[in-house]
Amino acid sequence: MAIPRSVEWKEDSIKILNQQLIPNSVEFLTLETIEDVWDAIKTLKVRGAPAIGIAAAFGLALAGSKFEGEDLQEFHTHIREKSLYLASSRPTAVNLTWALHRLQNKIEHAASVNEAKTNLVHEAILISVEDENICYNIGQHALSLFNKNDSVMTICNAGSIATAYYGTALAPFHLAAEVDFPIHVFACETRPLLQGARLTTWELLQSGVNVTLITDSMAAHTMKKKKVDAVIVGADRISANGDTANKIGTYGLAILAKQHGIPFYVAAPLSTFDISLKNGDEIPIEERKEEEILKVGHEWVAPKNTSVYNPAFDVTPAELISGIITEQGIIHGTEFDKIPDLFTTKSL
Repeated sequence: MAIPRSVEWKEDSIKILNQQLIPNSVEFLTLETIEDVWDAIKTLKVRGAPAIGIAAAFGLALAGSKFEGEDLQEFHTHIREKSLYLASSRPTAVNLTWALHRLQNKIEHAASVNEAKTNLVHEAILISVEDENICYNIGQHALSLFNKNDSVMTICNAGSIATAYYGTALAPFHLAAEVDFPIHVFACETRPLLQGARLTTWELLQSGVNVTLITDSMAAHTMKKKKVDAVIVGADRISANGDTANKIGTYGLAILAKQHGIPFYVAAPLSTFDISLKNGDEIPIEERKEEEILKVGHEWVAPKNTSVYNPAFDVTPAELISGIITEQGIIHGTEFDKIPDLFTTKSL
């Protein structure tokens, strides 16, 4: 595979793939301050729930490494403040707060500031390594649902550059390319920011996957005319009942899939579940700037004074989801009532 890694730790800085510029340019940025990390997450230079979590973890470790002093209590206060700051960058992706809490828990019993700093770095790196293994396992479970030469539709970019590696919803396609298991992917362009057009098509082409780009409004016609066998999407947060927040347009795809008798799958790690939320009505939905709809790039495509509603995500009800594919296996739609049990038994 020729796909670059989206986030890497570099001892005193963080290296990220600038996803704002793909596909026209492949540029890597060096983030040296926590403000750099906050901006990279907020402006989608790094994006995708797992990659956001990894970047935030590295950002908190970076903030810890720059702390001067030996007072352990002051260090804990510093880390809590920086954690809250990073958490404010994106409200919907639960992996962000999950990673930050995990790092804070790791230093709870540190005996010194130096030990705490070391623990932060090691835990952040561990999160990245674990995510790559998780994505590989998700891909293997997902691939078991498909047959050779299937046509599968996806939206947004739940791929390698949205994670440590391989991705979630795109992981089976990358793995299929590695073992000569042909799958035809229909990628929706994805508004806002055209992440499907810019990122998913670019990434799948790097792997040699057969991908066809469609606009979001072509999904129903494509399902009807092109024999789509399945839909698979990622997730930014999944509530205790299986309701799933993902990029805007996912809910519509689920409705269309049900109408056409097509299975609709969500691929996500267990860290994306938020069982503190009973259902999708409690998931916060980020709204973004009007200019993301009024412009394409730097060009205005609508009158500047046009009123805009620009939610970045929507919530797909659990009853429209055929199964949720995790690193531990597939939770079928009939088993969603068991989701809270996963976080006590950790088994499927």
